[in-house]
Amino acid sequence: MRIMDVLEDSPVIAAVKNDEGLAHCLESECQMVFILYGSVCSVADIVGRIKEKGKLAIVHVDLTAGLSSKEIAVDFVRQHTRADGIISTKPQLVKHAMEMGLLGVQRTFIIDSMALSTTRKQIDAFRPDLVEVMPGIMPRILKEIRGYTDIHLIAGGLISDKKDVMAALSAGADGISTTNEGLWLA
Repeated sequence: MRIMDVLEDSPVIAAVKNDEGLAHCLESECQMVFILYGSVCSVADIVGRIKEKGKLAIVHVDLTAGLSSKEIAVDFVRQHTRADGIISTKPQLVKHAMEMGLLGVQRTFIIDSMALSTTRKQIDAFRPDLVEVMPGIMPRILKEIRGYTDIHLIAGGLISDKKDVMAALSAGADGISTTNEGLWLA
């Protein structure tokens, strides 16, 4: 399954932060799920439930309790879950995931011009499969990043309504990630 096909079909990514959100996303039309919670004891079950519904499961390794910020965390996800990929703010983990055949999502927080410059360097250095730009309500920054890369862009964070979704997509994002369950149905 090509990632662009998934995003074209279903550009809203369910970002789940608890079991209640997981239950709701499993009934949604979202085809991709960002898992923003769990532990080494529960992540395989969470991923399994998502995979049973035919959805892509992407584990945020930085937010999974019990995983370290070392490459072994990616090894664990690969060996002990059926996850399709990982999200991390740490480029070395994203790169390692891609080397292991997992989707690599680089999450980046654009808080100032230095962060924007660092993001560009990271994109150029190892070309992650997806870049999640946070906060996702910055159309001008999304356009700027789209101007220098063809990597799939995900806008995430602070997206609260359909207007934010449309603004992000119009600015060049390929998809948006949100914990706002009302947008999973849109």
